[in-house]
Amino acid sequence: MIDINTNVSEIVRNDYRTADVFKKYGINYCCGGNATLKDACELKKLSLLQISSELENAVQTVQLPAAIRFDEWPVDFLIDYILNVHHSYVKKTLSPLQSLVRNFAEKHRSKYPHMLDVADAFENLADVLTEHMQKEEASIFPYLKQIFSTYSRKETYGGLFVRTLSKPLNTVIDTEHKRIAAYLKELRQLTGHYSFTPSVCTNHQVIYHKLKEFDTDMVQHKHLENNILFPKVMQMEQELLQQ
Repeated sequence: MIDINTNVSEIVRNDYRTADVFKKYGINYCCGGNATLKDACELKKLSLLQISSELENAVQTVQLPAAIRFDEWPVDFLIDYILNVHHSYVKKTLSPLQSLVRNFAEKHRSKYPHMLDVADAFENLADVLTEHMQKEEASIFPYLKQIFSTYSRKETYGGLFVRTLSKPLNTVIDTEHKRIAAYLKELRQLTGHYSFTPSVCTNHQVIYHKLKEFDTDMVQHKHLENNILFPKVMQMEQELLQQ
């Protein structure tokens, strides 16, 4: 439960996910966020009940059971999961997080000069990710689904199909995914693995938490592709070619 008599800044420091609610309603949660939630709502003429409800929804955590066996999922279902969970998350998060990091870095360049490098690294990652996901959605994933369908139906023309439409999956894994991993590694080095001292301002903490959340999602995202999806389909390709 959110305590209405707690300072706005303290609420955000306790759980960074509440920052988006305060930002939505124009409530300062950083250096000037010393008002209590109750006082801030009164000042802005906002419904305390509504804001409290949104804050409580923001801090709800949904976790997948550890026993889920992604490797047992059909290829087409796994692709849809990656699209609807991970690609959707990146598309929703990327641009706002870029703006948040860049704006903070520019405004606090004297106090936190390293944040300019963090902003540059994240923008490089964003550029690669955007181009990469577009390629996956336009050609790679449709091809993977076609291979899975051909393999599942035991089509007699499977080998010819692979030779005609084969996509460079090894290039995707070896080149593009390695570039993404390199930018993630750079971000971790620049931020000390997203660690900060309690003395840094609230917005700085929010940014690091959001970057860590993004990193965590990318690790799961690329694990599903590199270690499960692509190897599974490449094995199907090889079997179809031997027909």
